[in-house]
Amino acid sequence: MKRLIKKQVLIPVLAIAILVGASSFKSDFFEIAKQIEIFTTLFKELNMNYVDETNPAELMDSAIKNMLGELDPYTQFLNEQDVESYKINNAGEYSGIGALVRSYKNKLVVVEPYQGYAADKAGLKAGDEIIKIGETLVADFDDNAGELLKGANNSSVEVTFLRQGETKTATITREGVEVDAVPFYNMIDDKTGYIVLSRFNRKASKQTQSALQDLKGQGAKRLVLDLRGNPGGLLSEAINVTNLFVPKGELIVTTKSKVKKFNQEYRTKNKAEDEEIPLVVLINGKSASASEIVSGGLQDLDRAVIVGARSFGKGLVQRPLKLTYGTQLKVTISRYYTPSGRCIQSLDYWNRDEQGNAVRNTKFNEFTTRNGRKVWDGGGVMPDVTIESLKTNSLIGALEDNNIVFDFATEYFYDHNFDSVENFSFSDGDYSAFKSYAEEQNFSYQTKTEKLLEESINSDDTLLGSEVQEKYKDLLFAVNRGKIDALDTFKKEIQKNLEDEIITRYFYREGLYKYYLNHDDAILAAKELLADSNKYTSILN
Repeated sequence: MKRLIKKQVLIPVLAIAILVGASSFKSDFFEIAKQIEIFTTLFKELNMNYVDETNPAELMDSAIKNMLGELDPYTQFLNEQDVESYKINNAGEYSGIGALVRSYKNKLVVVEPYQGYAADKAGLKAGDEIIKIGETLVADFDDNAGELLKGANNSSVEVTFLRQGETKTATITREGVEVDAVPFYNMIDDKTGYIVLSRFNRKASKQTQSALQDLKGQGAKRLVLDLRGNPGGLLSEAINVTNLFVPKGELIVTTKSKVKKFNQEYRTKNKAEDEEIPLVVLINGKSASASEIVSGGLQDLDRAVIVGARSFGKGLVQRPLKLTYGTQLKVTISRYYTPSGRCIQSLDYWNRDEQGNAVRNTKFNEFTTRNGRKVWDGGGVMPDVTIESLKTNSLIGALEDNNIVFDFATEYFYDHNFDSVENFSFSDGDYSAFKSYAEEQNFSYQTKTEKLLEESINSDDTLLGSEVQEKYKDLLFAVNRGKIDALDTFKKEIQKNLEDEIITRYFYREGLYKYYLNHDDAILAAKELLADSNKYTSILN
């Protein structure tokens, strides 16, 4: 009788649930159809009746970008050119001038010419401002003018650029460019190998495996894997790179989504290259996404000691979805979770502050690694060993955002000469020159303390009184003075960024990595840790 009652109750409940679900779906579908109809009608009437001529493509592009801007920055509309660039980034091959360029409103700035490629052979240098490509002025080009630098192999393009106030021209013959996932590897000492993995394109795991095999052939008994500055890439390659160090069948990452088919577990599929070699992984604040899957997975499995500074904190997974006319939507489909169950996403794009900025997570949940070590979610991967010189803050961020370090390095390059990376040195006098340069640029950034003080000064709260408000202004002045003094407080961190930028100007990326082997704080700490097997083992246990 009880079972019959349960069934009688259960059937109506299920019916109601199905009805509510169907009703909810129907309601969502109606709302979507309604809004699309409103937008289509608005778009048609606007283009037909607006007083001046409109550009429908530009209007629609703006509408789409503004709509997606309400979500996270990784959900993006890709036009046909964007789709091609996306494929190139993943493949690691394209045809062009072989240089990293940064786009501004009226110019393109060469950030880094790749050694031995077309731009380098034509004499372009970091800091050169490209103002004209062929017959096209960059300032008059509506889209990303950097696309004009790409083209078929052996085709030529003439560029006009400014260097130190002087106008120059160069003819560049485009060629195939291969972007290596592993741009450098070498021995740190007779027993310690070092591999730089700079991106997770389709070459990542194969090139890492090849480098590991070569280093072991040279006598490597321990390894440093450098993921600093690696922005991520293909999820599959993150799994494959991790698989080089852990056995087949290990859970590396889980993705969770509101769409059931995107809920997946990703496990290693192959025999490991080396399950035993002592391993240190280097990370910093620019190590993101796939880099965090590798470092977080190896940390959770107690397979490596993580050294450096807290990683970026991107725990969101994107997938490109094909649209019409060769366009795509790169959409965030899920969050990923490391083997211990933590999501390391640091910014909450679905809860924003008064200014519309994503809120940074400040409450972290505790998880445990396979050996029972404590780790936390919500703020990137936290290193087991912290390197102070790799830390960042609002001052360092402001120096980067305002290109103070980059522009100083350009000036420095034309005022100094070094014949080899071994002879490079950045003196206290050089740093004093940088401080003077930074102050002259009048770059601005606002600390949290400064923001609160300004809000208090500008408030309508008459209870404070004029005397208290004057004290607030004195304190605000002291904060501003302290921001200049902070150039001394964070000298070590800032000087590292300066040295990285300057050395690359003289000796390219390879020269920088060679310099690292004997001068980089993180590599020296990793080398020392790996040489002390008891300390290495004690951290993992």
